[in-house]
Amino acid sequence: MTGETVSEVLSKLVDVRVAVLGDFYLDIDWRLDSAVAEEDAATGLDTFPVRGQSYSLGGAGNVVHNLMTMGCVNLSTFGVMGADPWGRELRRLLRGLGVETRGLITQEAMYHTPAAIRPIEDEEVLNRLTFGDFNRVMDETAEQFVAMLEEQIAELDVVVIHQQLKPGIHNRYTRHRLGKLMERHPETLFVLDSLIHAEKYPQALLMVNDLESLQLTGVEWTEGVLIPREQVAAAAGELARTRQKPVVVTRGARGVFVDSGTAITDIPGIQLLGRTDATGAGDAMLAGLAGGLACGLTPGDAARFGNFAASIAVGKLGEPGAPTPEQIRAVGRRPAYIYHPEEAEDPRRARHLPDTEIEVLEEPAADFRATHVVFDHDGTVTTLRQGWEAIMEPMMVKAILGPTFESADEGQYHRVLHQVRQVIDETAGMQTILQMDRLERLVREFGFVPKVDILDAAGYKAIYADGLMDVVADRLVRLGRGERDVQDFTIKHVPELLEALHKAGVKLYLFSSADQVDVEREARALGVASYFTRVVGAAHDGSREAKRQILDRVLDEIGDASGGLVTFGDGPVEMRETRNAGGLAIGVAADEVRRFGLNPAKRSRLIRAGASVIVPDYSQHRAILTLLGVG
Repeated sequence: MTGETVSEVLSKLVDVRVAVLGDFYLDIDWRLDSAVAEEDAATGLDTFPVRGQSYSLGGAGNVVHNLMTMGCVNLSTFGVMGADPWGRELRRLLRGLGVETRGLITQEAMYHTPAAIRPIEDEEVLNRLTFGDFNRVMDETAEQFVAMLEEQIAELDVVVIHQQLKPGIHNRYTRHRLGKLMERHPETLFVLDSLIHAEKYPQALLMVNDLESLQLTGVEWTEGVLIPREQVAAAAGELARTRQKPVVVTRGARGVFVDSGTAITDIPGIQLLGRTDATGAGDAMLAGLAGGLACGLTPGDAARFGNFAASIAVGKLGEPGAPTPEQIRAVGRRPAYIYHPEEAEDPRRARHLPDTEIEVLEEPAADFRATHVVFDHDGTVTTLRQGWEAIMEPMMVKAILGPTFESADEGQYHRVLHQVRQVIDETAGMQTILQMDRLERLVREFGFVPKVDILDAAGYKAIYADGLMDVVADRLVRLGRGERDVQDFTIKHVPELLEALHKAGVKLYLFSSADQVDVEREARALGVASYFTRVVGAAHDGSREAKRQILDRVLDEIGDASGGLVTFGDGPVEMRETRNAGGLAIGVAADEVRRFGLNPAKRSRLIRAGASVIVPDYSQHRAILTLLGVG
């Protein structure tokens, strides 16, 4: 699915008509402040003062909210609410979005508008107060909203059926009446997200999560235990055959699996940096899926569109996701897909070329021949910057604690250290500027540094780079003195591979996010500069030029490599960008301390980023050359 396709869908959304029938409820946050509590004269108990309050749409309402923020403006709603303050607030919020609410029927008896009040004090969420647990929808109420849906059904592009509450609107009468409506209107596209009634609506395209798909096919599985792709594929296939309708199975960070009966689409998850919150991700996925279908996409492409929306929702902490067209376009242009998660997380699945340590996830075509080969510098050719973590960790801690670095108590110090180590672990192999973006946010969140003294990401990157270059400079001095050999600072047998590729007429390129002058100097010191057609680094001007931008310059210069592009790298950026350019991405998962042998953490990271081949080093360079068609 291209960025152009995403833009086309977003432009069409303004004209489609979507109905949402389901459990509408209210999410309520009350922020308490016990500092001003007083004793209640009537009870003798302390009051719970509420300093702030917020109200938002939940359940089917959040699906509507997501559709609206994506650009779908022709929305109608069908369901039930109570004659109570929560119902009035729910209707007010929907009308504020410009949503048609005549299909939301007010039932005065035996029904309270479902709502969940979340008391929060000092960022701690206390026990919720819930409304609607004893609801009973009367048959005449259900008849009203289903009949109103049927009156409009000829004008609708998609009908979303949402079921989330056990005592919600999907009672026996609703299920029967809605099922008959679906039978009478087979030309209408229904999309179903149901926790417990999926089998009652066989006429609808079904969206479930992986655990629900197994449960619906009678497979017992322990909640929280990882479900392999093969298990999901089998369950989706069985459901698609039984229902004779497409089935969409969401897999969290592992993406989405779609079986339409005639086609199978395995959609990768999308990598997210920083803290995430899955609240509302399913609603965003459902909204994107329904919106894509309404615009004429296939189930597979509609699910891909929904996956983009869900990834945005997950990145919004503490609030239901509401992805905008701009955000969806940004993700759709260059999605950071997570590839082969099963293989990445389970080394037992590794498939190697015969008698080698070369792992192949996607073998190149039999007639493949490398014509242009790009090498990342650090960790792929050289280990001069090995040990960067030992430089970044104290630098980050000092940046966060700022003026309190010497005086901070042990608890504060270790809280900061824990966060820093988590960031380094999560971002290892990524662009330094992204790591520094995370650092800047941590500096602001901890609050030890006055706002006027907080640097931007580029400023922190400069401090880190200075510390790293001190280490590199010392190693180069030792190399120049003869105290160290080239082999001490290069991945094993890289000179042999470079020489063989050069002799075969392959054009070689070296790139790095380090400064241009530094990369050139290091390549000369290591004796490999002469092999490369071009050496490309960052401009020495303090700019935020990222590794991806530098690689883009190399790929732009190469242009159309006629299917002969190869990149060797040890970072996710070059794996993804090479894959997006149609090239062969070879991950170099070397142990940089030994300079040979496999680093399991790197292997996993590179596979997830899109590597088609993994090598631990270049010891088996002859087999690598054969794989590249130049051996």
